[in-house]
Amino acid sequence: MNKALKRYFPLFILPTLAAFIIGFIAPFIMGLWLSFCEFTTVQNATFVGFKNYARAFSDPTFLYSLGFTALFAVTSLVIINIAAFALATVLTRKLKGTNIFRTIFFMPNLIGGIVLGYIWQLILNGILINFNVALNLSAKYGFWGLIVLTCWQQIGYMMVIYIAGLQTIPGELNEAADIDGATGRQRLFSITIPMMKPSITICTFLTIINGFKLFDQNLALTAGEPARATEMLALNIFNTFYGRVGFEGVGQAKAVMFFILVVSIGLIQLRVTRGKEAR
Repeated sequence: MNKALKRYFPLFILPTLAAFIIGFIAPFIMGLWLSFCEFTTVQNATFVGFKNYARAFSDPTFLYSLGFTALFAVTSLVIINIAAFALATVLTRKLKGTNIFRTIFFMPNLIGGIVLGYIWQLILNGILINFNVALNLSAKYGFWGLIVLTCWQQIGYMMVIYIAGLQTIPGELNEAADIDGATGRQRLFSITIPMMKPSITICTFLTIINGFKLFDQNLALTAGEPARATEMLALNIFNTFYGRVGFEGVGQAKAVMFFILVVSIGLIQLRVTRGKEAR
């Protein structure tokens, strides 16, 4: 039986491999090539070297979007993980209705980003209008509106991961800590957090990558307004590619740099957190 599986193993993976090549590898290679070209369609691409990358770095809106996105990613990373961990701690205690609360907190993650953006735009603008302010008129309120939306969507998902991690902690450890007279703070930092490092790694990775990749919510909630002051990287690339004639190659160059940035951040974060887990 094992020999038969080994023999036909290539046939089993062939459909998935073909789909991966067609849907990811080939478009990525084509996109990488187009980032070095001036084009309006794939058929009329003209090689121009690093001209598109130079134009991208000289674009002040791109550099501003990079800083704005980094600030957003770090802020949402901290808030989401602290809130999700706190909720997971509460909902793993023996309380009535914990399963209902878990479901309620997880449900926002099932709603599409565009829909969430328009829902929260109505809610937040409905509140801010009482103060003669709107999300698309203030960069500060737009930023915190994006934070509120993202936290509301992702906290429940990260909470589920933290709950799974908390449930793997042996009960004997907490019982032994109670016998030794450990306080709640001591148990948190000496038992819970060290045992939760794999879950913390996963949640940190997901939240920071999601923060950098945010697009649908940004488009629906603020559309980058006012004056592109709340425009994040993904939306900046979209607006460059589709909104500026003759800048298709620049938009593609930005997309390649965006891909390298996200992958690099993910690899660095995983390396750091896994190094801490090994200690």
